[in-house]
Amino acid sequence: MMGNRPLSRYNINSMKSPKHSPAPPREPNSHLVLGWREYVELPDLGIDRIKAKIDSGARSCALHAINIRYYQKNNSPWVSFVIHPRQKDTKSLVACHAPLLEVRSVKDSGGKRTLRPVIMTQVRIGQVLLSVELTLVARDSMGFRMLIGRQAIRGHYLIDPGKSYVMSQKKKKKKSKKTQARISP
Repeated sequence: MMGNRPLSRYNINSMKSPKHSPAPPREPNSHLVLGWREYVELPDLGIDRIKAKIDSGARSCALHAINIRYYQKNNSPWVSFVIHPRQKDTKSLVACHAPLLEVRSVKDSGGKRTLRPVIMTQVRIGQVLLSVELTLVARDSMGFRMLIGRQAIRGHYLIDPGKSYVMSQKKKKKKSKKTQARISP
């Protein structure tokens, strides 16, 4: 048993994982508000900006990862993987390495169960830095490179499904030279 929950038969690391970071100080019963999609940062993985869907229907967080490889480092399980942090951009790659927390059976939105590696990492949403469990999975066909599930945001945030990028700024598109030429006197 780990704390109050039984060990999964897939558990690789028997150390208890730290719980999510405490919420920043604020008024009692007040929560920060998120839009249904936000740009977030994964500082431990070297990702300064990735678009994430805030998904209260998903239990855990998931990150699109390819070339997932397991290995040992200092007698501990680790995982290496590659991320395409920008949607519709397969040329930008970030190679990552992280300690492996466990391999977990996860049910996807279609009801199919798969075994996924789980890592513990930090996610910055706005100015708040949270420690979250993150599953790694190929999400090529999905609309977002990352999902942020309800465990990560519970007690910290409320979701406004009618808004986007509340805690982050949507990147402004650069004006093309043709558009600038038409605007210039």
